[in-house]
Amino acid sequence: MKILRFLFLFLLVISCKKEDHPYTFYYWKTHLALNQEEKKTLDQSTTPYLYTRFFDVSKAGGKFQPVAVITKDQSFTTDKKIVPTVFITNQTFLNISADEIRFLAESIDRLIRKKTAEYHLKTNNEIQIDCDWTAGTHHDYFKFLKELQKVSGKEITCTLRLHQVKDKNLTGIPPVKKVYLMCYSTSSPLESSDENSILEVNTLKSYLSKLEEYPIQQIEVALPIYSWGIVTNHLGKHKLINALSEKDLKNPDFKRISKNEIEILKDGFYFGNYLNKGFTIKVEEISDQQLEDIVHFLEKKIPHFNIIYYQLDSKFVVDQKFNF
Repeated sequence: MKILRFLFLFLLVISCKKEDHPYTFYYWKTHLALNQEEKKTLDQSTTPYLYTRFFDVSKAGGKFQPVAVITKDQSFTTDKKIVPTVFITNQTFLNISADEIRFLAESIDRLIRKKTAEYHLKTNNEIQIDCDWTAGTHHDYFKFLKELQKVSGKEITCTLRLHQVKDKNLTGIPPVKKVYLMCYSTSSPLESSDENSILEVNTLKSYLSKLEEYPIQQIEVALPIYSWGIVTNHLGKHKLINALSEKDLKNPDFKRISKNEIEILKDGFYFGNYLNKGFTIKVEEISDQQLEDIVHFLEKKIPHFNIIYYQLDSKFVVDQKFNF
C-alpha cells in the first residue's frame, strides 16, 4: 500500500508539473540593430534562434519584386542563429506559371544567400516563409515551397494562420515538416468592431478547436506582444499608430470614452500624426492573462512547443513576461 501511495503521489506531482516553453523572437524591422534593452532581452531568451525578416515579396505589373530588403547596423552582434524569414503576399501566387515558381524560388534563395554573406550572418539550416495562402493559391504555393527546398537545400518551414487550421480541407496541408502557428490577427483592425483585432481568445479557441487533428505534428507557436492604436475619423475611416498603449491615452486634450478609448478634444499633433478634434483612438494590447490562457489551451492540443514572440522591440519587451 505504501508503494502504491508513493506511486500515486509521484504521478500527481509529474502531472501537475508546469511545462516550460523555450522562447525567442521575431525581428521584423527593416534595419537590423539592437538597443541595450533588446539585446539583453534576446540574450535571456531560451532558444538559440532569432527569426529575422529578410525582405517581403510582392508582384506588380506581372513582375516579382523584393520589398524593404533588410540592412544591418555594424554594431549588431548576437550569439543566436538567424533564421531567414520572408513574407510573400498571397497575390504573388495568383495565375503563376511553373517557370515563374522556379524563378521565384531561385531568386529568393539567391537574395537570402547574398544578404547572409554581405552581413556575415550566422544562419540556421532553415528558411521560413510567411504567406497567408488561400484555397485558390495553395496548389501553386505548395509547389513553390517544394521548389525552394530543392534549390536551397535547406529545411523549408512556413507560418500557419488560424483559418488555415480550421479550413484545412479547403486550404490544404503545406508540404513541410514544421509549421509556426500564428496566434494573433483574429480580425482586421481596419473594420469597425468592439473586438480586439490583435487577439480575441475565444475566437482563437474556436478556430483551433480541432488543432490536435492537424496532420503536421511539429508545431511551434507565435504569440503577440505588440500593441497599436486605431484612429477613427469623422467618416469612420481607420488608420493604425504603432506601439500605443493604454498609458499613452493620459492627455488633457483627450476625453476618456472607456479604459482603452479616447476622443480628441483639440486639433493637433499626437504620436507623430496630425489628428482633428472628434477623432477617436482605441488602443489594443495583449495582457499576460490572455497569453497564459492561450498557452494553457494549446498545451492540451500540442504535446510540446516553443514560443516565438512577435516582436523584438524595446517598445514591447520592457516589463513583459515571457515564461508561461
